[in-house]
Order: sequence, then structure tokens, then C-alpha cells
Amino acid sequence: MPDYTLDDVAVVMGTYDEAEAVGRVLDDVARVTDDRAAVVCVDSSSDRTPDIARERGARVIEQEPRGYGEAVREAVLAPGPDRPVVVTTDCDDTYPMERIPEFLDRVNAGWDVVSGDRVSRGAETMPAFNRAGNRAFAALASVLCGRRLRDVTTGMRAYRRGLLHEIRWTQNTGLSAELLLRPVLRGYDVVEVAIDYDERVGETTLDPLRGGAEIAGSILKVCAEERAGLAD
Repeated sequence: MPDYTLDDVAVVMGTYDEAEAVGRVLDDVARVTDDRAAVVCVDSSSDRTPDIARERGARVIEQEPRGYGEAVREAVLAPGPDRPVVVTTDCDDTYPMERIPEFLDRVNAGWDVVSGDRVSRGAETMPAFNRAGNRAFAALASVLCGRRLRDVTTGMRAYRRGLLHEIRWTQNTGLSAELLLRPVLRGYDVVEVAIDYDERVGETTLDPLRGGAEIAGSILKVCAEERAGLAD
């Protein structure tokens, strides 16, 4: 098994009107990786987000706004084989970039997916409605997967690149859950690691009620497909 280094890491994210926060996130990535990780942003912004990202050396792929999952799907599939470890994050400065080296260590220890669990540490900075929803999503997924899962909608994970290209990803708003559930149900080695979660910078553009319903629907659909052996 290769012993990957920070030179093998790509940090990817979907970005949408996050000019207030994206520079901080990219600065943190550069600091904790000694500027060795590649960064890919898939952007649908109308503000300066893509300009700020380019100024910090990120590769920016611009596309029309088609939703969270469309952007993240493009982002996780973008790094080439020279970056065999792909780390996802959000661009709102909520996730601890200082954990990237630890996530890489866990991939080197044999895990296919290392998933940041915000819920176990309370996620007190998350709005109460969202926090309750994320716990409900995890409970639903745990029942359907037959395995205790604690945070199925986290935006911070590390993946072996090969896994990302072996599975066809179908969901949009529910992509974060799908990116965990399909590997779990297909028997990949998946571990959840407790992480801190900070208050977001800037305003969210997501509708929690509509988004929550779509995520719950995605969990049901993905688990049903995997159980029936219908997925590619």
C-alpha cells in the first residue's frame, strides 16, 4: 500500500457566493499542508469567490448554478491520478483544516473513507433545527445500513481517489449522504472521526426544510438501491 504524503492530496469544494470566507479556508489549507495540497473549487458564484480562489492558487472550474451536489460531484472527480487522496470540505470556514494531515494518516492506515463527525462533539455552533435534522438523518441511515453512523451529511471527508471513480454518484442536495452511504453499503473501509465545527462565515443559501426533505429522500433512495443491487 502506498504511503501517501501531502503532495498526493487534493482538497476540493463546491463554492457559491462565499467571498467572505473562501480566502480564509484556502489560507488554512495552504498553512496546514505547507502549500503542498492541490485545491480545486467548482464555482457557480456571482461575487468575487472565484477570483479570490485563483489569487490563492486554486484551480477553479466554473459552471452554471445547478445545486450543491452537482458542484461537489464535479469537484471530487476533477483531481487526476497524481492526487490519489481527495479531501472534501465546505467553503464557509466551518471545518477544521488542521485535521487534514490526520485524515491522510488514516488513509495511509488502510481506510478508504475518513469522515468528519460533527455531531459527537455537539455541533453547538450549528443552528438547533439543523443539528436535530442531522441527528435524525444519521439515525435513519443507521437503521437502513445496519451500522451506527453519527454524521452522514458532513462536508469534510478524505477518500481514496479510486473509490470516487468506481461508484456512479446520482444525488444533488443529498450527495453528502450518498458519498458515505454507498461506500458503507458496498463494504469499503469507512471510519468516522469526531471533529469540531465552527459557526459559518456569511449567510447560508440553503433552505433547511426543502433541503432536509431532499436529503431524507436521498438516504432512502440510495439505501434501497444498494440493498436491491440496482446501483452501478
